[in-house]
Amino acid sequence: MEYIIRKCTEKDLLKLVELCRKHAEFEQATYDPTGKEALLKNALFSDRPKLFCFVIESQNNLQGYFSYTFDFSTWDASTFMFLDCLYLEPKFRGQRIGEVIFEKLKEIAKQNECNNIQWQTPVFNLRAVKFYNRIGAIGKDKVRFFIDTKQTD
Repeated sequence: MEYIIRKCTEKDLLKLVELCRKHAEFEQATYDPTGKEALLKNALFSDRPKLFCFVIESQNNLQGYFSYTFDFSTWDASTFMFLDCLYLEPKFRGQRIGEVIFEKLKEIAKQNECNNIQWQTPVFNLRAVKFYNRIGAIGKDKVRFFIDTKQTD
């Protein structure tokens, strides 16, 4: 299966929002696409980007994406990369694209002097857990909490 991995461009944003919707659906999460194209444009393409994103393209169609940020660990007293999202359309899974993506992520992390790469996946995503274990990742059980700051009291 032929594909390329390239940086996301502004022309990709509409399709990126659709891939985010599919990703949220896969993870059994809610997703409201309203305004996301503009918000992602600002996060990705401002003078000081908050988010970095690559897309997987095949035959002029986006088939997946991965996005990451850089953060700082108090415990390690160093910068780390946080892989925020990784999604591939179903027909592109199991093609070893994930291995290529993680090699790309490791290269970027090293260039940015990151101590490590961190991410999470739902516990029910057993296929992903198996893949992450196979590439040498170490899982840590935690519970993730959210407080919605946009809701009124």
